[in-house]
This record gives sequence, C-alpha cells and structure tokens, in this order.
Amino acid sequence: MEEHNSYFEPNIDLNHLKALIPFFQGLPGGSLQKLTSHFVTLSHPASQIILLENDWGGSVYFILEGWVKIRTYNLEGKEVTLNIIGKGEIFGEMAALDKKPRSTDAITLTPTTIGRIPSEDFVELLTTEPMAGVHLSQLMAQRLRQVNRRLQLRDADSMSRVADAILFLVEGQGTKVEGGTEIPNLPHREISGLSGLARETVTRVLTRLEQRGLIQRNANLLRIPDIMALENAIG
Repeated sequence: MEEHNSYFEPNIDLNHLKALIPFFQGLPGGSLQKLTSHFVTLSHPASQIILLENDWGGSVYFILEGWVKIRTYNLEGKEVTLNIIGKGEIFGEMAALDKKPRSTDAITLTPTTIGRIPSEDFVELLTTEPMAGVHLSQLMAQRLRQVNRRLQLRDADSMSRVADAILFLVEGQGTKVEGGTEIPNLPHREISGLSGLARETVTRVLTRLEQRGLIQRNANLLRIPDIMALENAIG
C-alpha cells in the first residue's frame, strides 16, 4: 500500500523544481526535463500516511511544502521517530536503490505538498549524472552525522536533548527572520520522539527554555532569538 487519499496538483515546472529541491540544483537541464514529465505533485492533510513500513517502493518523494515524520517501531511496539524532514528534502530513496520493501513509515505532520517520481527514473538519474550521486552521498553523510550526534547525547540531561532536537529542526528547516530563526511549533510529542524523552519532560524543558529567553513560542511558530545561546545550553 503506497497510495493514499490525496489530490493531484498540476506538474511543477523545471525552474520551480530546481528552486525548491536542492538535490536537483546544478544538474543538466536535459536530465531534469525528462524527470519533470513523470514528476507528479500531491497535496496531503496533516496526519496523512504517505508510506508504510514493508510496502514495496515504486516512487521517490520530494517535499515541496510542509513536514514529514519518518518513524518505525521497536520490539515493544513503541513508536520511534527517526527523522523529521521538511521542504526541499527527499525520502523513499533507499527502497529505490536496494529494491527491498520500505523500512519505515512516513506520515505528514502539517498540510504538506509532495512530489514523486518513479524509482526507475531516480536510479537512472543517479547512473547517468555523477552530480546526482554526489548530492545523494552528501545527503546520506548529513543524516549519518545527525544520527551520530543524537547517539552522543542519549545520556545527556533533558535540557541538552530538547535543545538539540530544536537545533536539529532548525538545521533542516529554520527560517531566518527579524529577531531570530523560526520553525513551526510542532506538538510536544514530536519533540519527544526526536529527543527520546517523555512528553511531560519535554513540556517542562520547553517552559524552562522559554523562561530563560532561549526560545519564544506562539500557537504556530517557535522562534530562537540566538542560535549560539541555545547551542550553549547543551551541556
């Protein structure tokens, strides 16, 4: 099961695609023009399952707007958040490369627009355009560094782990604004999943960070006035 309730939007044009997706930047126009003929955009509401673990992968996905959680479950059946990714990022590439079933679920956290291409087209791009392979290698290296950092902090105090989870989201999707850097104010359970802490603990730590002036929050946005100050909160 890989297709879910969504609605189609018109195919995206080449220049818009290159502006939205860093993976496509710097690649020859001819190769990208071929991809756009098979590139389909779909819009999904929040909490929409895009992929299910053990599905067979027929497509590779690119986030054009919104946030997607990549998750799995441990042996006790508890949800484990592996990643939260946003605009410009890619998922579903592993199944395209090794031709094995999906290893994770992907679910939207916000209203999200996603483009997809057939797995065969993605693999062909990698085999014909060296720069595409370089971009994919850079993506894999970035994700490995992020996993290593989270592992290094797994025994750290709760303040450090929540601060790191926020910085992780900022690294991928932070928007610079007057007075700091903003990300969507995701539900506390999502910060809990990233940090490996109980939701109640996350709520307490976020309140402490706000009292110290390290973050500012409203219903929709979380602002970090000083990135360096938040980094310094990691002990």
